[in-house]
Amino acid sequence: MNIQGVLFWNYLVFVYFVWINLFNLLIMVAAFVHTRRYIQKISIVNDYRLFRMPLFIKPISILAPAYNEELTVKENITSLLNLNYPQFEVILINDGSKDDTLKTVVEGFGLKLTDRAVPADLPAKPIRGIYTSTRYPNLVVVDKENGGKADALNVGLNVSRFPLFMAIDADSLLEKDALLKMVRPYLERPETVAVGGVVRIVNDCVVKDGNVNEVRLPGRVLPRFQVVEYMRAFLFGRMGWRALNMVVVISGAMGLFKKEAVIDAGGYQTTTVGEDMELVLRLHHSLTLQNKKYSIDFLPDPVCWTEAPETLAVLGRQRKRWHRGLMECLVKHRGMALNPRFGRVGMVALPYYWMAEGLGPFVEVFGQAGFYVSWGVLGLDSWFVLAFLCASVLLGIVQSMLAMILEELTFQRYPSIPMIVSIFFMGVVENLGYRQINTWWRLMGVVDYLRGKHHWGDMPRVGFKKKAA
Repeated sequence: MNIQGVLFWNYLVFVYFVWINLFNLLIMVAAFVHTRRYIQKISIVNDYRLFRMPLFIKPISILAPAYNEELTVKENITSLLNLNYPQFEVILINDGSKDDTLKTVVEGFGLKLTDRAVPADLPAKPIRGIYTSTRYPNLVVVDKENGGKADALNVGLNVSRFPLFMAIDADSLLEKDALLKMVRPYLERPETVAVGGVVRIVNDCVVKDGNVNEVRLPGRVLPRFQVVEYMRAFLFGRMGWRALNMVVVISGAMGLFKKEAVIDAGGYQTTTVGEDMELVLRLHHSLTLQNKKYSIDFLPDPVCWTEAPETLAVLGRQRKRWHRGLMECLVKHRGMALNPRFGRVGMVALPYYWMAEGLGPFVEVFGQAGFYVSWGVLGLDSWFVLAFLCASVLLGIVQSMLAMILEELTFQRYPSIPMIVSIFFMGVVENLGYRQINTWWRLMGVVDYLRGKHHWGDMPRVGFKKKAA
């Protein structure tokens, strides 16, 4: 490639970074405005008084797939059983775990094997046994052959009895009032089919009896970076898309769905590791083609606490899997992108995901590598160098700072000054190495997709730390 070609490539990459970051800033402004309005709205609503009225009760089934979760599963179930909600059931699906997940649950909650008929609304791997207990009448444990998370959720849907269901991860903890907050959109808008909530990092928090009694920052560096990531992704990313009415992702760790709509759409797709995003896109696709009025929502105040990876190896496997799942979803639903029939989702959200997420790793890795080589070899103009660094690094730092400011203006989950200072510091430092490593993992996720890799990957757990307050 000649010098003119190299310079053209650098300018093209520069334009890409400017476009992506300006669009992200637009999403952040929308998120900020929408969040402030939301906070003002809920400040005059008392969830507990409102939802204890029988007229408003909407029973919920909580589905928690578990695979090798013996370190966290007991705290998780305890957390779920202690939720403040009038009527719900907890269904733990043991997806052929190789450790003592099933034994831990059966012994810990005094469960007994029972004979219970299960409808086959959705195809799934065979059930080996269903366990219940008179001590915990709203707890059901299903033991099944291994089939993956999506298959386990389909089994849970077959077993569930209620019209709404919440899908969560078995390594996560819900705050006590999470269901009360999540069900609100279903009462306000009957056409609601899905609602997402915020996921936060639980590492090193004080956990007792399934509850987060004291919020602390993780002791290790990697989980601290993820605190910033999750804050930015949920408080700005998801909330911004909600403000624009274009939610296409609801985290698999916390989503409340209308059971009938999901079963009509075919349940969870077992051929992708991105089953959460795929389901939301399929709901958009199916309901739009049926000309049905529907709403997919996201709320910033219900919280699910999850355990984050603490080593580079585990985090890398997680991020590669996430991006592989994203590519599977984008390719499968490529007919929706730039299709006016699917409205804003088709014309704005999906093209953005293709450009920012699908092509992003290639542009960031090869674009930045080409820039630094050109800077060293060709001696680029200093003004262009400054502009490029601002577009590729500084705007990323600004986004992290804005996310943390919004957090402090609204929910204030990290109340102490040292915590706030540490989070701001991590928000700056993550753009000077951690983000680049993440980009490389995303690129490898695309490679894994192109190679046809489908393995979930082992995700070893540390377990909730029950430190003395």
